[in-house]
Amino acid sequence: MSHTVMQYLLAAIVVLPLAGAVAALLPAPPGLKGRSPEQAVLRHGVTVTGAVLALSIALAAGFDHGSPARMQATTDISWIPALNIRIHLGVDGVSLPLLVLTALLTFLCALYSYFKQRHQRLAPRASGPSPKAFVALLLVLESGTLATFAVLDLMLFFLAFEMVLIPMYFLIARWGGEGRERAAWRFILYTLLGSVVMLLGLLLVGIKGGTFDMVALATDNGSKLSRTTQLIAVLAIGLGLAVKAPMWPLHSWLPDAHTAAPTVGSVLLAGVLLKMGTYGFVRIVLPIAPDGAHTFAPYLAAFAAVGIIYGSLVCLSLARRGAKGDLKRLIAYSSVGHMGFVLLGIATLTPTGLNGALFANIAHGLITGLLFFLVGAVKDRYGTSDLDALSGRTGAALYGKAPRLGGLLAFGAVASLGLPGLAGFWGEMLAMFGAFRPAEGLSRPAFLTFMALAGLGTLLTAAYMLVVVRRVCMGGDGGSTRPQTAGAAENAPTDVLSYEFAAWTPLVALTVLAGLWPAALLGLTDPAVQQLLRGGN
Repeated sequence: MSHTVMQYLLAAIVVLPLAGAVAALLPAPPGLKGRSPEQAVLRHGVTVTGAVLALSIALAAGFDHGSPARMQATTDISWIPALNIRIHLGVDGVSLPLLVLTALLTFLCALYSYFKQRHQRLAPRASGPSPKAFVALLLVLESGTLATFAVLDLMLFFLAFEMVLIPMYFLIARWGGEGRERAAWRFILYTLLGSVVMLLGLLLVGIKGGTFDMVALATDNGSKLSRTTQLIAVLAIGLGLAVKAPMWPLHSWLPDAHTAAPTVGSVLLAGVLLKMGTYGFVRIVLPIAPDGAHTFAPYLAAFAAVGIIYGSLVCLSLARRGAKGDLKRLIAYSSVGHMGFVLLGIATLTPTGLNGALFANIAHGLITGLLFFLVGAVKDRYGTSDLDALSGRTGAALYGKAPRLGGLLAFGAVASLGLPGLAGFWGEMLAMFGAFRPAEGLSRPAFLTFMALAGLGTLLTAAYMLVVVRRVCMGGDGGSTRPQTAGAAENAPTDVLSYEFAAWTPLVALTVLAGLWPAALLGLTDPAVQQLLRGGN
């Protein structure tokens, strides 16, 4: 595929959701006045996100897989000459998988919302905005996330990074559940405060480096930045990225946000928004300020290891009987642990660790996105996601009442705990391999300790996930899953519906595919990672 076509494809992928958001807010054409306005606007969301997904697949198909380390589909035009800020776009083996993942998850969320409206009215409370606002916010969120992974200018990266905050705030505040306003405020305040600090670091790098162009700065590999400048920049930028990652102890906004968010909000928050922080470490911090990254790498690894253990122990506590644990909250805390593996892989500063981190990013998006879809479905059927309520004698026992839903939940759980042959295994394993032999100059005994803690985290993850499966899928006492009587079947919840099957099947299939064929993803990321660590692109 020609370079010009690739340019237009990438530009369309970033801009189309914004145009779709504006169109969603316009009055309906006269020919649609008699139709359901809710269905019409939700159908519009499916159309736009479907088009973006199709363009992303076309971009991936036209991508030169023989040169994944090279920036492709690049556009570089002057935007604000006085500040030397340019509209610079491009993709390589690091960003392409994240672009496709974002497009896929957003499309599945739009599809799920459209068909769900037929079964359960997708409307906010009486005082809330219309579904037009819901679709517009969803599309703005998609555009900002896609732009974050596509832009190659520090200031554009910051603008795109911030662009996602407002739509996610309103999705939580207006369509969320109990405690939604408090959760939305905590989300926006934490991330905004982190972003202010990050902006100062980005400005410092741009001013001292003489350009905001990320490719040029990576090519210089920190040669124009003094050691002191790099240390300050990595500390400032790293703090802003760590909040979004989320790194312990800057994670406390995440459980409330996930618990209160609507299903699609939780899917996108876990599936793509958390990846923006870890992507920033790989794209900006490591190649642009290598000396600063090397200095802070042991501290990043230590926080990552603590986060793995902390997240797992909290999940284990929430999973036990009588703890009044919420299933959505448990999966949110599991993200703290899983993203800890991503941060640990990055902190090793090795190709093995970085490839593991990027693989774990994608795996987490697929698996945790699926889990939040499934928990949303359980909550819709039972009116609660409280584990005690779901595991009581009159609770879920999904294997007997909704066997396909129970089977999918069990699949998501074993994928999350890192079962070999599924996507969750490879990223965590490679991150620990990277910690086994970190980059030259890093303390190997310290990283071996971090690796041991991460290994313990995998055992704890298996423990709490299996407890969840036993309690929710089998009932509190792991009781009988015998077929129900006719009378009991009348009161049984509906099993997986056709639209749910359509929305979840791609995530299941990709989780299996990535687990059985990891080379498909590693073949893209490894050359790009090698290039980033050497400096340049």
